[in-house]
Amino acid sequence: MQLSSNRKLALLMHDAVLGTSGKMGFGLLRYSDAQVTCVIDQVTAGQDLAALTGICRPTPVPIVATITEALALGADTLVPAIAPAGGILPGDWRQEVIQGLRGGMSLVNGLHERMTEATDFREALTPDAFIWDVRQEPPELPNGLGRAQELSARRVLTVGTDMAIGKMTTSLELHRAAQRKNIPSAFVATGQIGICISGAGIALDAVRVDFASGGVEWAVLEAAKSLPPAPRPAGEILWVEGQGSLLHPASTAWLPLIRGSMPTQLILCHRAGQESVMRAAWVKIPPLRAVAALYEAVCAGAGALPGARVVGIALNCAHLTDDQARAACAQTEAQTGLPTQDVVRFGGDKLLEAVLCDKMPS
Repeated sequence: MQLSSNRKLALLMHDAVLGTSGKMGFGLLRYSDAQVTCVIDQVTAGQDLAALTGICRPTPVPIVATITEALALGADTLVPAIAPAGGILPGDWRQEVIQGLRGGMSLVNGLHERMTEATDFREALTPDAFIWDVRQEPPELPNGLGRAQELSARRVLTVGTDMAIGKMTTSLELHRAAQRKNIPSAFVATGQIGICISGAGIALDAVRVDFASGGVEWAVLEAAKSLPPAPRPAGEILWVEGQGSLLHPASTAWLPLIRGSMPTQLILCHRAGQESVMRAAWVKIPPLRAVAALYEAVCAGAGALPGARVVGIALNCAHLTDDQARAACAQTEAQTGLPTQDVVRFGGDKLLEAVLCDKMPS
């Protein structure tokens, strides 16, 4: 399933436009082909969304306070557009969702809670509408056996120093950069936001652990089928969306991603100036070169596996000015010796070139 261009989305984002949990909404605003009719946020209602977020859509998106206003604007699809810890719908949002369903809206749910199983939501759903629970395990997944290494395409995995620092965004921006250069390229979504944007992939955190690496492997092999062959040295590229962080005490997704995608190159994602893991502040982030070496060591498996190099750093500078971002990228590049760029602000060409210049593992 995919959010097609004729869908008119209302993004439910109370207290998230200026908060830290709006990743789902920001991803859809930046990359979805669907129309975004409005954002619903009682805190910032009436303000300029582009000025608040830096995200500019072809048509300006108003911020409203209520479901009633969203329905009046013609919204036909409601998205609880947050990614909170635990993935559960806030209790005080429930009546708003029911109001939207009774008004004829469909519901796209990227949270862990199964809304298709909720009696109150099913009873409110109108005949022509649907509920889509994005986080579902595909049927009949295989166990992982490293089959992705048999592909000729580059498999570039984004890895990170923390959660929610731009791994999906980096993958999408580099995918776009490759497309602009007519390089056969595909984005492999591994989370609910990427699936809503691309219409394919796997919600890794909904997959049983025994099938997690096999699920990533399946998604990578499926994406590869869409790629036409390309001459070397450019070849084809699969951009695999990273999840979590090897440094985070709660993160388990990074290992099945590494084993399932069998990456040929890595891009390390980091938030400029961040010194510790956000939800576990006692975990201090080591120097980026050390983090890169750790990811490379895990990929190589002490020589048992092909391995992959970190070829560049995607620096999230959303909290900085343009001049500050340029300085942060230059400083990080000098400290690590790795090409560094804020791909949202300055484009992905620099990191794309680093990928293309890196020799494929034998």
